Amino acid sequence: MFLNLIIDLIIGALVGWVANMLMGGKTGLVRCIVIGLIGGFIGGLIMHLLGFSASTRWAQFLVALGGACLVIWFANKFLK
Repeated sequence: MFLNLIIDLIIGALVGWVANMLMGGKTGLVRCIVIGLIGGFIGGLIMHLLGFSASTRWAQFLVALGGACLVIWFANKFLK
């Protein structure tokens, strides 16, 4: 369980960093982790509502990346 949490945080940080680079932002590590984790939740929620699931780590990464890009886009569009 603890190892899964560490892996999820590492994937969240990586997802947040990649999404940040794709969306042209410049943020720190903590914000990247938060964006990645929120993006993973949002992406997973959208996939669940559409009736799909991400069964592999690679698919989870892509879903989280899409969600993180959506979170960054939303923040840039509506919160500034």
